[in-house]
Order: sequence, then structure tokens, then C-alpha cells
Amino acid sequence: MDDIKLAKVENVRMIDRYNTKNPTVGTLYLTATHLIFVEPDSNKETWILHMHVASIEKLPLSTTGSPLLIRCKTFLSVTFVIPKDSECHDVYTSLLKLFQPVSINKLYCFNYQPAKDDFPKNAGWDFFKLDAEFKHMLVPNDNWTLCSMNEKYELCDTYPRQIYVPKEATTLMLISSSRFRSKGRLPALTYLHNNKASICRCSQPLSGFSARCLEDEQMLEAIRKTNTNTDYMYVVDTRPRINAMANRAAGKGYENEAFYENIKFHFLGIENIHVQRASLQKVLEACEQKSPTMSAFLNALESSGWLKHIRSILDTSSFIANAVDKGVSVVVHCSDGWDRTAQVCSLAQLMLNPYYRTIKGFQALIEKDWLAFGHKFSERCGHIQTDAREVSPIFTQFLDCTWQLMSQRSESFEFNERFLLILHDHVHSCQFGTFVGNCEKDRLDLKLAERTFSLWGYMSNHLNEYINPLYKPNVDESIKANLAPQCIKFWRGMYSRFESGIHPREPLGDLLLDSKEHSNSLEDHVQHLTKRIASFKNYISKSAKKLQDATTANPKASKEPASNEINDNKYNYDKKLSELSAADDDHPLKATNMSFANLSLNAEQTSPQALTEEISSVAVDWKPMRNVTSCSCSTPFDQFSKKTHCFRCGDIFCERCIDKNVALPGHDSGKAVPVCRGCFRQMQKQSP
Repeated sequence: MDDIKLAKVENVRMIDRYNTKNPTVGTLYLTATHLIFVEPDSNKETWILHMHVASIEKLPLSTTGSPLLIRCKTFLSVTFVIPKDSECHDVYTSLLKLFQPVSINKLYCFNYQPAKDDFPKNAGWDFFKLDAEFKHMLVPNDNWTLCSMNEKYELCDTYPRQIYVPKEATTLMLISSSRFRSKGRLPALTYLHNNKASICRCSQPLSGFSARCLEDEQMLEAIRKTNTNTDYMYVVDTRPRINAMANRAAGKGYENEAFYENIKFHFLGIENIHVQRASLQKVLEACEQKSPTMSAFLNALESSGWLKHIRSILDTSSFIANAVDKGVSVVVHCSDGWDRTAQVCSLAQLMLNPYYRTIKGFQALIEKDWLAFGHKFSERCGHIQTDAREVSPIFTQFLDCTWQLMSQRSESFEFNERFLLILHDHVHSCQFGTFVGNCEKDRLDLKLAERTFSLWGYMSNHLNEYINPLYKPNVDESIKANLAPQCIKFWRGMYSRFESGIHPREPLGDLLLDSKEHSNSLEDHVQHLTKRIASFKNYISKSAKKLQDATTANPKASKEPASNEINDNKYNYDKKLSELSAADDDHPLKATNMSFANLSLNAEQTSPQALTEEISSVAVDWKPMRNVTSCSCSTPFDQFSKKTHCFRCGDIFCERCIDKNVALPGHDSGKAVPVCRGCFRQMQKQSP
């Protein structure tokens, strides 16, 4: 590749900021997509995706070489000391070109090909349809209808083609309201609760100090009338009041209470993207302290204001959720309605509706409130070279707030922390086309569904890794956030993910999930064996009955066995085969289409072999996770690498060595489960 000036550098020292005294020496490889550091002694590899790089800094020359500090969007921070300054400069200039392309068409997703044919290119792109999500809410109905005016994105180019508005809204009201709102983002339905209370979202009005729009006022009144529970509704401005007032000087601002009847206004004080970006930077500085004391870390975390911002977002979301739960409709906006509005609308729905707390529902929530309604992922995540002031951790905060709710109500969520981390990493990786672009129109123009793979397609192959073993479905319809200061936690698993020595050897969630998977595997195997035994018992009882009937009909036959039955083994064998072919359909050894765990016993397979394969295909004992420090391929396990059991042999492997999912003959369900490469090859040989 033209951008790579130097593909390989020997004798590079990698300095882990938590282990500065014992740097590791290895080889640094620069590929078209990754920076890879290989430690020959421990066989450990550190892979850094170019798209995950947030910043590269060439530090002053030292006695040991030229240091290169790389900070990642995944919160990995690493320093490579390269022996020669010229080599360091080549790596530095190559990375500058690779980590942030100039054109969106140069992103990783347009060249990415899975290492194996795990899933087709179209998998995942059709998992979620906006109209299907609204059908879950029984929309359209008597009060809400589908507006066709945005089919070609003429009403608002950052909204989805399908927008749902009050039935009472006229064409003039929709057009005028769109013109009166920043970026044309008129009030549109995003969630309808089962009590008729709704959440609608929009952007700030272009009201200035005195401007008004009668049609916009009528639009909000039409929204209020869709809910007959109350004679008023809330308009929630997520900004601090002072920010909203400052925007009035630029001709924007907020709704004038004198013009909008039957509406209660609330400012709820979430800071803007610039404050949030600066806050996260201070969090990272707190985490990067070399040898932090307790007070130094806590003071740095406090001065960052990060946990205050997280609490503020949860507080606003709770206000919206409580209002809707009590039957009051809410219209939400910030400045342009694609950052703070996306955060609080989606979190309120997470609190209100258990469907969104499932894996599929959470993905649907992201599709609807973030992707369809135009959160600017490419700008906020810095996918390509753009104005650095547009980058902000808005989606990271949403995941953080979700984690806070999970920490407080773990039994209410189907997914675990790993699920959120995978989402976070792939929002920034651009490995999949799902989060590329700033709105639905961008993604259609780029033809991402045809040209790239979907993250949802990839994740559907790894669902067993994302299950929360404590999940109890249908326990609570709605949940509330505990906003007490001591209940808002620092998410160590996200921001200190790569710090060695501060995490448990095996996360409790992983141990529980592992135990649950083992139990499920054994239950599945027992179910299969039970059916096998029942089938044999059925055959034996029928055979005994036939023998009894034959003896009753011909008593002499039983007393005088034919001599050839005793002596001629070939004759006996042929006779048994002919009896078998004439036997009832449920004969367990008969070569029929009968299937146990999708296993067909054909003529080439003798029953003992088939039975042995079924019984030995499921590992009864699994190797304990503790004290397993490396995979059989010598890859060492650390605090952020997942240990996975092979369901067939029960041994533990790294993610690269256990990349196959197959149905085991000894499982009744026929469900595909993880097996190691060795077991997979063995099964391929045994297959007819």
C-alpha cells in the first residue's frame, strides 16, 4: 500500500504505562488495516486497528530510541520506542495517513472481508425495519399516521423517510413546522407507550427573541390531543437555560410559553458536545496517572465532571420516563435534536419498555433513535478528517448510562457488559458499515447495505457471548434509575479496560455465563439420551410382544428351534437384516430418515459407531477457567481476552482457535455451539 513507508521494525520496546520498569521487546508490523506488535518470548500479540487510533504523538528522542505515543478510541494507550528516529518518522507519517482517511470511501468497511464465510454480506441489513418497530407500538392508529412527505428527504434530510405524525397534522402544519425548526427537524413520534402517552423529538425553534409560527404551535397542540389522559404535555429542552438563551441571539432559542397553550416547559441542563469532549479528555488524564494515589485519582475524576454529566443525562431521561409512565406526553429537543435528544429519548424508552432491554430490542432502539433519526456518527466519532470540534463522546455516554442502569438492575437486562463494549468498539472501528455516515440518507447514498457487512449480522453469530446469566424476563415492565450520587459509578470496564492488575482474573459474569452454558449443554445431552433410551425401550417392548404372540400361536416352534438358527451365523445375520427392514418405523437401529439431534443413521453407519459418536460428542466435564493462563496455541490470556470452552472436548481456547459453531450429534436441540478447530476437523472426518 502506498501509505505504508515501513512495514516491519525489529527491536521495538513497548511500554505499558502500568509497567514502565519492564518494557517488552518485539517486532512492530504495519499493515493496511492494523498496527501489530509481536512479543516473541511470550507469543503475545497486540493488535491496534488504524480506525481505533484517536491520536499519535511523536515524543522527544530518548537514549533508548524514538518514542511514539498512540492513544485509542477504545481507551488503550501505548508507547512504542523505535530504535532509529528515521524508522519512527516513517511509522508516524504512515499512521497519520492511515488512521483518519480524507474520504469516507476509504474507510475500512469498504475493503473488509471476513476471514471465513461466517455470514453473507446481506446478513443483518434487514434485521430491523422502521415500520416494523412502530408496529410493535401499534402505530399507525386512530391518532398517529405515516407521513409520506419525506420519501425523498425533502421535508428533512436528516430524518428517516418514514416519519409518524399526528393524524390531525395538515400538510401546511408539517411544512411550516419544519421550516421553523433548526435543520428542518420538525416534531415527530419516536415512542408511543401503551397508555397513549408519547415521546416526540425535534430540534430547537428558530424563534429568536420574538418570532413565532402558528403552524408549529398547532403541531404541538395536535401532538397533545393524541393523548386523552391529560389536558397538558411537557416540552423538555435538554440544554441548560443559559445556553438556550444564548442561542436566541443567533435567531434560534426555545418556545415562548405565551404562544404555546397547555404546555409545561422544562430545561434540564445537559451540557453541549464541547463540554463533554473536554470532560472525557480529563477522565483519560485521570486514568493515565503513572502511580496515582487515592486522592489524586478521585480528585482528577471529580474535576473532569464526567460522572455529573452521566447523572444529568440519567436525570433528564428519568423525568421523561416518569412523565410518560404517568400518562403525560413529552416533546424533547436540544439544539439540533441529534445528540442530547437521542441520548435521553432512547434511555427513557429503555426504562419504560422491557423489549428494549433485550439484545434485539436494544439494537432496534439504536437503529431507530440513533441511526434513523440522524445522530452524526461519522462526525462525532471522527471517522474521517473533519473539524475536531465536531468530535464528541455522545454515544459513549449513552452506553455508559445503559451500564449504570445494568449495574443497578442487572436482572432486567438480557445483555452483558461485553455486548456494550463490542458496540462501542465497532462504532469507532468502521469494520462494518452500520454506523458509517451521519444520517439515513448518507447510508443510502453510500449504498452501504450492498457494499459493506452489517455489525448486526456479525453479532448474531456471537449471541451466546452477550447473554447476561442473571437476566429474568418479564420481572418488571418499567425500571427507575437510582440517581443518588453514590449510585453513579466510574465504569472501570470501559475506561480502564487495558490496565493490568486491577481486574478480576475471571469476571463474575463470565464465570456465571460459562456455568450456565455448561448446564444447558448437559441438559440438552440428557434430553437426547432420554429420547434414545425411550426409543430403545419402545422397540424392546414391541419385539417382546411379537415374540410372545409368535410363541402363543406356535408353541412347538419355541421348543424346537431350527438347527440352522443355532449353527449358521450367516443365515442368522441375513435373517435379522430382513427382519430389521420389515420392522416398525420407530426401530432405533433402522436406516430411516429418523433423526436424533439432526443425526441420520444411514446404511453405512453401524449403530455402535453412531451411538459412540453421539455420546462422545458432548463434553461432560469442562476444564476449570481458573489458572488457565494461555490457549493451546500459546496465546496468553489477559484481563480483556475471552476464554471460551469447546462444547465437544471441554478444553479452553482463545477466540481465534474456537471460531466454528456446529450442531453436536449428542444434543437434542440441534443448536450450533462453539467447538475448537481440532474437534471440528475430527467431526468433518466422521461425517458420512
